[in-house]
Amino acid sequence: MTRSNTPSAAYKGFAVMAFVVIILAGIKAASPIVVPFVLSSFIAVICNPAIGLMTKYRVPKWLAVILLMGFIVLMGLWLASLVGSSINEFSKQLPQYRDQLVEQFSWVLHKLQALNIQISKEQVLAYFDPGMALSMTTNMLSGVGNVMANLFLIILTIVFMLFEAQSLPKKLHLALDDPDMRLQQIDRFLQSVNQYMVIKTLVSLATGLIVGVGLAFIGVDYALLWAVIAFLFNYIPNIGSIIAAIPAVLLAFIQLGPAAAGGTALLYVGANMVMGNVVEPKFMGRGLGLSTLVVFLSLIFWGWLLGSVGMLLSVPLTMVVKIALESSKSGSWLAILLSDDVDDKLVGQSTSTAPMSEPVDTHSTDNK
Repeated sequence: MTRSNTPSAAYKGFAVMAFVVIILAGIKAASPIVVPFVLSSFIAVICNPAIGLMTKYRVPKWLAVILLMGFIVLMGLWLASLVGSSINEFSKQLPQYRDQLVEQFSWVLHKLQALNIQISKEQVLAYFDPGMALSMTTNMLSGVGNVMANLFLIILTIVFMLFEAQSLPKKLHLALDDPDMRLQQIDRFLQSVNQYMVIKTLVSLATGLIVGVGLAFIGVDYALLWAVIAFLFNYIPNIGSIIAAIPAVLLAFIQLGPAAAGGTALLYVGANMVMGNVVEPKFMGRGLGLSTLVVFLSLIFWGWLLGSVGMLLSVPLTMVVKIALESSKSGSWLAILLSDDVDDKLVGQSTSTAPMSEPVDTHSTDNK
């Protein structure tokens, strides 16, 4: 029996691996269709609570959807015009930024020359090109802009998703052979995904607002553009804030000097520390965290699979996978590997296995 089960287990493992590879290859080949669908799904999840809030105040659902879609279209057009105008203005001011960069590094060059280290201005410009301040962000936003070229298709998909949102839980129960709606994991999964996306979007909006106001107060050019970048990259915890801060800090150093660059760096660090470590955990709670290694690997994986949109939505996509794994008994072990709160998982397991005669009061510390 042992010999017969071993090959079958090996074949099953190879079959699962081949199945995953085929699915990933299909998604990669169909990325022009999959990417707008994924983006539409996340926008619909974010917009669904707003639709529910408007219908609660007796606004017809069709009117609420039209108003929300009009707002999304206006925001998309505004973002496209903002990026385009910023790139054009930056290109015109690029020679001035190059001269300012040489002035900022003049004292460094004099110190190096005193040590018989000869570095020309051309070498400084080659290593610290002011064009880097926008090249990093424009490459990312260009991929999003290419997807937004299918704006009409995305809007139609969002509209149909919003109209089908109320019947989706019931359809999932019927599809999974649960007509009596006894499987609470399905409802918990949908509620967790909705809660995560809404809270993450609100936190990202607050982060972008803080960054935009702070940069405008410091006097850094294109403060509104950097605020939009901070909002988008805040979906990527830890790594996203660093990526969003690099071009703004570089431009602040070129334009205003080392003091302004230090103030800009402190602004990004402070905003992300407060929003990421205080505000977001307070509303989102524990158990939704991802390991830093998982965040980095998910950025690479989803970026390779879905391009720029996959990089921006890498953590939300991974969170959906993690929540789905937590909702099933067979995949809970993989969800634990993806998370970073191992101690909380162990505490949760110990409390769940505690005898009923000795319940654990988890709210005793909070009440004190």
